[in-house]
Amino acid sequence: MSEPSTTPAVEVTDNPRADRYEARVGGVLAGIAQYVRSGGLIAFVHTEVEPEFEGRGVAGALARTSLDAARAEGSKVLASCPFYAGWIDRHPDYQDLLATEPG
Repeated sequence: MSEPSTTPAVEVTDNPRADRYEARVGGVLAGIAQYVRSGGLIAFVHTEVEPEFEGRGVAGALARTSLDAARAEGSKVLASCPFYAGWIDRHPDYQDLLATEPG
């Protein structure tokens, strides 16, 4: 029988004063997703995870939480950050959030 995991959960919150989502593990800042808002558009421009937290789902938690929030508020998303672009590409249920370029 395996032992239950004692790894603290990733907690993600929006910090609008700093224009970023913050991920904390055990109360320690583990990663951030920087954004720029303009009207009904939110552009995710940079994602960073502290090296000691890499491989623990921090960036994915940032993406999922922030994109769920964008959906809830009716915003469209511009994935300027390569991580966000790749994450959305791998999760087709979030592709409807992408802003379309004017034709």
